[in-house]
Amino acid sequence: MTYKCALLGLPFGGTAGRRMATGLGVVFCLEAVLEHLGWEIADKRVVIQGFGKVGSIVADALARRGAMVIGVCDVAGGAVDERGLDLESLRSWIAENRFIRGYPHAEPVGRRDILEVSCDVLIPAALERRIAEDHAAKIDCRVVVEAANGPTTSEADAILAGRGITVVPDVLANGGGVTVSYYEWAQDVQREHWSREQITARLQRQMRDAAYRVLAAESRGYDLRTAAQALAIERVAEASELRAIYP
Repeated sequence: MTYKCALLGLPFGGTAGRRMATGLGVVFCLEAVLEHLGWEIADKRVVIQGFGKVGSIVADALARRGAMVIGVCDVAGGAVDERGLDLESLRSWIAENRFIRGYPHAEPVGRRDILEVSCDVLIPAALERRIAEDHAAKIDCRVVVEAANGPTTSEADAILAGRGITVVPDVLANGGGVTVSYYEWAQDVQREHWSREQITARLQRQMRDAAYRVLAAESRGYDLRTAAQALAIERVAEASELRAIYP
């Protein structure tokens, strides 16, 4: 079955681009949000909590687009450089030392303190409930993009909203992984193989379209989290009605 092939790897089925899908989805979503706000992604100062399978992909993709990744962290600690981190050098350090802790070419920072580093975009890409009330009052950014699942508590969410900080919710921002898993299923059913370029182009279109639909709903008075959840419920309800599925 397809999910077994995904675990075994691309030669046994799977789909191209799956490893990078969640991280790229975050970036595509962020691009749409910044366009909506009238901001350029180039030179934006970005802090990423988490430097694993998602956070590292986000960091590289944003750096290629001209953003400055000024802070990252992992489970052991983090590093900050206001001039922009040298991601290649940092990755080499991690390959030799396992963790960011001790990286000599940047200022050290605690894994929780990283959330309070001043930036334009904060991307929690680690564990859930990392942004709680104590951090929400001290966060110094303009946009929070939830690359992790449930990284913001409901209490912190309210504080951030009150401070005028835009929160791009996890249900939208980190949907790239499950989207490409659907592409994998579709290829399996149709006995087709899509190239990495095709997968990336499809993902970009779908993530940007989803972001713009949520942003449009926000204009009716919803915050982005409520807008995303309302749109999702509407679509499920519509599909259920068309398929004559009733509770």
